[in-house]
Amino acid sequence: MTITYSCIANGRAVLAELSLTGGSYQEAAATVLRLVLLRAEPKTIMQMGSFVYHTLFIEGITYLCATDNALDTITPSAFLKNMQYNKNQGDSSISTLRSQVTEVKNIMSKNIDEILENEERLNIFTDKTDDLQTTAKESQKTRKILRRIWWKHFRKIIIITVVILLSIIIILLSTNVIPT
Repeated sequence: MTITYSCIANGRAVLAELSLTGGSYQEAAATVLRLVLLRAEPKTIMQMGSFVYHTLFIEGITYLCATDNALDTITPSAFLKNMQYNKNQGDSSISTLRSQVTEVKNIMSKNIDEILENEERLNIFTDKTDDLQTTAKESQKTRKILRRIWWKHFRKIIIITVVILLSIIIILLSTNVIPT
């Protein structure tokens, strides 16, 4: 007698499976799982094709194995109980996994908080940069305006200076202080 296929399922969803031969067990296993759920009996034995399917149904989890011998029921029962026993041993690994998941959640929450803080600082920095750019543009405009005003005043001073110099020259010429 050989156990050729085994699986663990939650409802109809196969969580883990192992096939020792190249046969296609998925369809037959799906049918057996459906029937086990309908019957809700702790142990069932069903023959489908050339294989006998043995199941152990505990708390919504189905442990299933397929054998090639219909006469032997002791070996598959022991195998299924062993699978169920191993499942209980895995509870410590489940609690370890849960604690690791909790730790990862805590780290992710901390990282998200840091990202939000960094985003807040970045927004403040961006606002300050925008303010500086606005100030720089206004400063450039002010410099251009002041330069234009300065040139206007400089031109006026040059014109007034030229007019005064010409007036002085004209006055001096008219009084004959400067010989012509």
